[in-house]
Amino acid sequence: MKKLHIFSGAMLVLLTAGCTNLDVDVKSRLTEFPDNEIAVEAKTNDAMFAIRGILGRRYDEAISFNSDEYTAISFDGDYLNNRDCANFSLHSVDPSACAAMLNVFNDIQAGITSCNNVMSDPAFEELGGADAEILAPVRAARAFYTFLLMDNWGDAPIIDHILADDEVLDRSPRADVAKWIESELLAVRDKCPTNVDASTYGKPTKWMVEALLAKLYINWNVYTKDVTSTSWSSTAANEKLNDCVAMCDDIINSGLFNLSDDFKKKFLYNNGPHIKDFIYVMPYDAITQQGLTYSRFRTWRRGQNNNGFYSVELSGSVAGNYALTPEYVELFTLPGDRRNDCIAGDATKDATDIYQYDVTTGEKTSVRNTYKGKEVTFTKSITLKTEDGDLNTGADQNGWCQGYKSIKFMPYVPEVNAHSRNMSNDVPILRYADVILMKCEAITRGATATNGDTPMSLFNQIRSYVNAPLIENNPTLQDILDERGREFLDEHWRRNDLIRFGDFERDWGFKYLNPNNKALTNRILPLSVDVLNANTNWKQNAGY
Repeated sequence: MKKLHIFSGAMLVLLTAGCTNLDVDVKSRLTEFPDNEIAVEAKTNDAMFAIRGILGRRYDEAISFNSDEYTAISFDGDYLNNRDCANFSLHSVDPSACAAMLNVFNDIQAGITSCNNVMSDPAFEELGGADAEILAPVRAARAFYTFLLMDNWGDAPIIDHILADDEVLDRSPRADVAKWIESELLAVRDKCPTNVDASTYGKPTKWMVEALLAKLYINWNVYTKDVTSTSWSSTAANEKLNDCVAMCDDIINSGLFNLSDDFKKKFLYNNGPHIKDFIYVMPYDAITQQGLTYSRFRTWRRGQNNNGFYSVELSGSVAGNYALTPEYVELFTLPGDRRNDCIAGDATKDATDIYQYDVTTGEKTSVRNTYKGKEVTFTKSITLKTEDGDLNTGADQNGWCQGYKSIKFMPYVPEVNAHSRNMSNDVPILRYADVILMKCEAITRGATATNGDTPMSLFNQIRSYVNAPLIENNPTLQDILDERGREFLDEHWRRNDLIRFGDFERDWGFKYLNPNNKALTNRILPLSVDVLNANTNWKQNAGY
């Protein structure tokens, strides 16, 4: 449990309840304006943190397995689950079999509804309603949730009001949604808080809005063109590149963020408002802000046992179905790079003897991880028992140890044991390091350089703080994509990056088992059968 808690006990009840469906009673609203800051926060917390649950598992599964970071694996039927995760890895996402992950669409949309409920509350009317400055962060959160729908599913509904009972909801073209998001963010940019401290941690600020605008602009060519067309080009002109740089510059010039934090330590269970790299995060606490269970799925299948993966034995079972692809692991070979320490396995070797990790520091110890008296060794390559979509490596020590593992979000095992596998690591959504690399990429793609920065100087800011070798020339786009891979593992931007750079159809993992793995329509996820059944006027995305 973290020492710092910003919210009162009553507010935390609201905070952890979350909003999980669209059937929110729009009449259950206060009619008198809250008379203090705590009461205002209590009203807005559901809207601010609506996606905490899905970011902690199902959204993570969908986006991570669909990128080159991970391949799902199963163990003689164990963790096969109707191939739900495997289908994402194979780029054969099925609207029915993968519904558990694809249904996060509903959760995100419920977050939008929650925002609208707050903004239409009569209690805020006297301050200007939805345009009130106090509601600007809620409006920014609504834009962010809409961004997630557009980024992953293309066409998306623009829900800017409380829906009537008989109102038919339509999806708008992706380009129109992108332009709406831009207009919303620009409208609230100067109304959102500018202070960066415990009171704004995890909430939209001016800097979050600008970082999201930069993200929108760097992807403008993806969102406003037909990315599923053979004529689409990852290097085509982007009219918003200078706007991207302008947003990045404003964040940089604020002086409020930097790269002074140790790379590995800033993702530990005790991270928080003191991390200077974090612009926008989802806060988690094993007791009061539950939902994060990354270690359950990233710990190898028998790593919970005595003398296991951690210096303290895990009391609950673990899945071990997240295996880093060998192709992705190859990024972590730069000498001295602190980011290499977030991989359980030596990327320069075909196999690695595994030692326990200290649950307090997250660092490797000198104690070997054993299972039933046998020392544990991970292999970088992954070998299937049969070449099919089960992605089955076998239910024995050899099968369980296929593929290296991510330990970026290291759990504090004593509290994970005490609180049903829940972790306290806050998960960043937008970071200062991302701002630096977006500016680097925008200039490389043709934006006007500013403030004396060059792609090389910006790139080397990242290399310097992680103690990786500096470069001596401007980076190529491939260099930037690779660096983003090293920097943002497990932060849910890799799929977005691969599509923008035109690399989503590259061979990795076991995609070759799916003959349609290179279909350009895979760049947009399908709607689940449940989403379509709830919106009978919607059509399935092309290719599904």
